[in-house]
Amino acid sequence: MKEIITNYHADAIQSFRNYKKMAERAIEQVSDEEFFALIDAESNSIATIVKHIAGNLNSRWRDFLTSDGEKDDRHRDTEFELIDDTRESLMQFWQRGWQTLFDAIERLTPEDFLRTVPIRGEPHTIVEAINRQLTHYSYHVGQIVLLAKHYKSADWKTLSVPKNRSAEFNQFLTDKQATGETSDSRHDSIEQYLDEKV
Repeated sequence: MKEIITNYHADAIQSFRNYKKMAERAIEQVSDEEFFALIDAESNSIATIVKHIAGNLNSRWRDFLTSDGEKDDRHRDTEFELIDDTRESLMQFWQRGWQTLFDAIERLTPEDFLRTVPIRGEPHTIVEAINRQLTHYSYHVGQIVLLAKHYKSADWKTLSVPKNRSAEFNQFLTDKQATGETSDSRHDSIEQYLDEKV
């Protein structure tokens, strides 16, 4: 059981890192105007999604094991309002949020996985709490990528295996494995492929 927990823990950390990196590689491709743009009146801008994820990160992962994940000082509704926010201030908020997550999750021990934590008063096992946030962030990272790709159109630098290149990517992995080369994560393999082949 301890080995399963250790493997899950390591994979969860790597998955969070991958989603953070994917969002940032999309964000770095857009202009300031595109960062704050709305595609329609009901949509969120990349800036708003960044602010919401950062607010969630700072609330959920601060004092993770000892307090409710919905902190009293969080004002979720204001995460969807941009008032005197700049790209720089929002990205600083983003980085603080992710650092809060990694500070909390990396220090978890196998024994901690036997505990429960509340989110809005509802008890969660540690695995449930991690999975809840992992799926939440991946959902919003997908939105960021979609918006950035929409804005950049033909100038978009792909973050995944390009269209009609799956067979070539599979061969790339086979060749790397044959020489004993390994990557730290699935995302690293794609990034290495893009750097070398695209």
